[in-house]
Amino acid sequence: MTARIVVADDQTVVREGIVMLLGLLPGIEVVGSAGDGEEALRLVAELAPDIVLMDLRMPRCDGVEATRRVCAEHPGTKVVVLTTYADDDSLFPALRAGARGYLTKDADADEIVRAVEGVMSGDAGLSPQVQRRLLERITEPPEPGADPAGPLPDGLTPREAEVLALVAEGLSNPEIARRLSIAPATVKTHINNLFAKTAVRDRAQAVRYAYHHGIAAPPDTDSGLFIT
Repeated sequence: MTARIVVADDQTVVREGIVMLLGLLPGIEVVGSAGDGEEALRLVAELAPDIVLMDLRMPRCDGVEATRRVCAEHPGTKVVVLTTYADDDSLFPALRAGARGYLTKDADADEIVRAVEGVMSGDAGLSPQVQRRLLERITEPPEPGADPAGPLPDGLTPREAEVLALVAEGLSNPEIARRLSIAPATVKTHINNLFAKTAVRDRAQAVRYAYHHGIAAPPDTDSGLFIT
């Protein structure tokens, strides 16, 4: 079976190189390429490909949000992430958004073919590096102070709760990015996710939510700095 693929990457040279490589591989037909997440969504709606090879860090609509929308709006199309980044703040949001595969850009042709074939047959298409990280994550001991009997509200992840606590401290997105040593775009993704999960509309509501659920401690009311 030939896999019909759309490639999404904002770097023209990289995108064209991926398209050229895929054109040489057996069982793969590239039907379109996109320079950002919005264009990828348009091509998926128009072409109904089997797979989107999705970069993560793109303008207008990043790869995590594009993955979420593809999976929600076009369930017949599967997403395989193809990115430079294999850190936890890139990997786990993409998998939670619905990606069925995750490769880094140092993957060779055989690895790409195996991932595509795996996803086409209903399996996961994960690089060995990603498989190792998932295994490590499963076997990691809980973080100090973590309460396994007390899950976070509304399905928040520990990282989303951490970002929310920093929002409650009054930090901006760039300040949160520096504090956590992650990209500003990743902070924005976490904030968008936690806003959606908690049904808050703005940062003030997010702060109240954090205080109410014990994710952040309210400031000393004697100072007059509190939110009602």
